[in-house]
Amino acid sequence: MSVPKIVPLTNVGLLSAAIDRAHNRPNGLPGLVVMYGPTGLGKSVGAAFAANQHRAYYVECRDTWSKKAFLQAVLREMGINPGQTLSIMVDQVAEQLSRSGRPLLIDDVQYLLEKAIANVLTDISNASQGTIVLIGEERVPSSLAKLERLHNRVLEWVPAQRATLDDLRNLAQASYPALHFADDLLDDLRARVRGCLRRVAVNLYRVYNEAQTHCWDRVDLASWGTREWFTGDAPVRRGV
Repeated sequence: MSVPKIVPLTNVGLLSAAIDRAHNRPNGLPGLVVMYGPTGLGKSVGAAFAANQHRAYYVECRDTWSKKAFLQAVLREMGINPGQTLSIMVDQVAEQLSRSGRPLLIDDVQYLLEKAIANVLTDISNASQGTIVLIGEERVPSSLAKLERLHNRVLEWVPAQRATLDDLRNLAQASYPALHFADDLLDDLRARVRGCLRRVAVNLYRVYNEAQTHCWDRVDLASWGTREWFTGDAPVRRGV
């Protein structure tokens, strides 16, 4: 999702607050934070804000990654030349987390949890005692439940929330400050896309384009009229 700047959305605040609590936890408590939920709810936006606010190391996982590729990506983010073996690289990551006190944010973690790479996360957590944030899709909790050594290191679960009316107001104002979006329009959009922030952003852009065409400086539900929202559903094929 393309957003001009980070805006104070619900999931941004939830993730940032959870990282604060994990960072200030008492000695002896685990430091794993897990944010999970369907795609399109703004989890990556929250991760971007948290990475900036907490000076966190941030990596976005890929399905094709091996243990080596994952560790190399983390070390590149840390500005450290990777060692020659997996064991050395794990030690490098853990040492840097411990020395810096900075969190490690791992986005799209679902790609790692169903592979042996998950054991690397446990090793890093054990060796560093640092704050590690896992961000991923709805299946992340069930995947973690199968990994007892990693699962019992979770300090806090953060379920991503669907966009609220306030979220839509904030996003619309930040994205298109010269155009006023009426609450009835925004609330109808929120209901139709079921709070999916990515589809909200797509539709706000569509409203903006219509406003440019018609020289509107304000849009409400009546002026939007019978125009349809983009909900992600494929158009129904019309009879020939």
